[in-house]
Amino acid sequence: MRIAMNVGGDVLGAPVAPIQMAADAQTAEEAGFPAVWTTHVARGTDTLAAMAVAGAQTRSVELGIGVVPTYPRHPHALAQTAATVQSLCGGRFTLGIGSSHRPVIETALGLEYASPAAHMREYLQVLTALLSTGEVSHSGRFYRVEASFTVVGATTPSVLVAALGPKMVEVAGTYADGTVTWMTGARGIGEQIAPGLAKAAEAAGRPAPRIVVGVPVAVCDDVDAGRAAALATFARYHTLDNYRAQYDREGSSGVVDQTIYGPEETVLRRLRELRDAGATELWAVPFGAGPDPAAGIARTVTFLASLAPEL
Repeated sequence: MRIAMNVGGDVLGAPVAPIQMAADAQTAEEAGFPAVWTTHVARGTDTLAAMAVAGAQTRSVELGIGVVPTYPRHPHALAQTAATVQSLCGGRFTLGIGSSHRPVIETALGLEYASPAAHMREYLQVLTALLSTGEVSHSGRFYRVEASFTVVGATTPSVLVAALGPKMVEVAGTYADGTVTWMTGARGIGEQIAPGLAKAAEAAGRPAPRIVVGVPVAVCDDVDAGRAAALATFARYHTLDNYRAQYDREGSSGVVDQTIYGPEETVLRRLRELRDAGATELWAVPFGAGPDPAAGIARTVTFLASLAPEL
């Protein structure tokens, strides 16, 4: 399981400037992390642009986004942008896409949140054709596209899908290179996501899928402080239907079970559980716990760097 580091603060509720994201990618590269990941949210930075800058300012670290919502962005527009980022990154970019959540798509953006798995299937058919060949001819329920583009220097980026439920897992395994998840535990990976992806990928004649697992991590001696910090920092994930459904499938009580916190040996044990369940990459999101959160984050990053590039 490869150990990757988070850049940007939107997932923590503490946004940073886009140029700081690029600087953090440089720092992660220097610390020995083989990859960095960042989120893409409607209320924050356009992280496609930020990753293009990060790619130009780094040499070897791979750069991923988890995830760009599909409904607000036409697949041709996203393919064109992703190909441009891939060219600027020298082939080090991974594009994560997802259906987002009904309150974001319908309430905030005023779009119809209809048939997420069917929409994603068709979206991927258009997107991956454009990314791999530069052209597409598609007529379907959601999209009718006759289009092409050329981005000089672009290779085909890896495409991952935010897949939790069984229908979306099947779509990801059939049409994409794997999945990128957020706050999914070892049980969910091992019993549901990894087997479902592998089955769909094999049926489609695709390679073994990537499973990138995004999870909050805090190395701390005070377990009660870690639990309190997890609840305070990530409480909003209790309110979203997609995550609550995943917690139910795993038999989880929610945020406290889905985050990793505690002393180094506890964190290491939990990370090994994710690896053994089938995770191919950890997207670690350090968060602070206790009286000095910044020191806690630094301790967590140092520990994770000691495990990099892979566990």
